[in-house]
Amino acid sequence: MEAENCTKSSEFLLLGLSENSELQPHLFGLFLSMYLVTVLGNLLIILAVSSDTLLHTPMYFFLSNLSFTDICLSTTTIPKMLVNIQTQRKDISYRGCLTQVYFSMSFAGIDHFLLTVMAYDRFVAICHPLHYMAIMNPCLCGLLVLITWLIIFWVSLLHVLLTVRLTFPAGTEISHFFCDLPQLLKVASSDTFINNIILYVATALLGVFPVTGILFSYSRIVSSGMRMSSTAGKYKAFSTCGSHLCVVSLFYGTALGVYLSYAVTRSSQGSSIASVMYTVVTPMLNPFIYSLRNKNMKAVLERLLRRPTFCL
Repeated sequence: MEAENCTKSSEFLLLGLSENSELQPHLFGLFLSMYLVTVLGNLLIILAVSSDTLLHTPMYFFLSNLSFTDICLSTTTIPKMLVNIQTQRKDISYRGCLTQVYFSMSFAGIDHFLLTVMAYDRFVAICHPLHYMAIMNPCLCGLLVLITWLIIFWVSLLHVLLTVRLTFPAGTEISHFFCDLPQLLKVASSDTFINNIILYVATALLGVFPVTGILFSYSRIVSSGMRMSSTAGKYKAFSTCGSHLCVVSLFYGTALGVYLSYAVTRSSQGSSIASVMYTVVTPMLNPFIYSLRNKNMKAVLERLLRRPTFCL
C-alpha cells in the first residue's frame, strides 16, 4: 500500500522524440507551427459550417464534429510537449499522464467512429438519394454523434480505471512524447495481463466494426456508381467521396503504421514518430483536404475570408 501511494503521487518522464539538445528548438518551432495551423484550420471549418446555410447538411455537420475532435486531439498532446521543450523538462504528473491517456484515446476513437458515420452518410446520399433527407434527419445525426462520444468515453474510462490499479517504479521513463497507453503498460512494475487483454479486445471490436462499416458503405457506393449510365453522374457521385476517402486513407494508414512499426521493430522511437502522423499531421491536413477538394466549402471559406473587418 505504501508503494502504491508513493507511485500515485509520483511523476513520469516523457523522453520525447529526441534527446538531442540541438534539435529541441527546431522541434519546438515545427510542432508549434503545426499546432497553430491545426487549430486555425479546423476552427475555420467549424466557423464556415456554422455561419452559412449552404453547409447546413448532415455531411458538413459530421465534418464540423471531426474538426472539433481534431483540435481536441492535438491539444491533448502537443501543448505539454511544447512546455517540456521550452522549460527543458521531461516530467508529467501521475494524474496528468492518466488524463492524457484518457483524452488521447477518446478523441482518437471518436475520429475513428466519425469517419465511419461519414461513410454511411455518403452511402445513403448516393444509394438512396430520394430518401436522403428523411433518413439522415437532424435527430439521427445528433444521435449518431452522441452515441459515438458515449461509447468511446466509457471505453477510455475503463482503460484508465484498470491503469489506476497498476504500480510504477519511481522516475519511470516513457519513450514517447505523450502518455500513450501501450507505452505506459510496458513500463508498469505490476502485472498488466488484464489490461493488455482488455486493450486488445477493445481495439479489435472498436476497430473491426468501423472498418467493416466503411468497407461495406464504399462497396455499395461503387456498385451503385457503376450502374449509372451517365458519366457525369458517376463523376459527381464519386467526387463527393474523394475528400472522405483521402482522410480515411490518411488516418488508417498512419494508425496502422504506428502498430506495424512497434510490432515489427519493437522500437519505441519508431512508434513515437509514427504516432506523430495520426495525432499531429492528420488533424492538420484534414481542413486542407476538405477545403481544397470541396467546391461548396471552398466557396464559403472564400466569402468568409473576404468579409470586411471593422475596427473600433
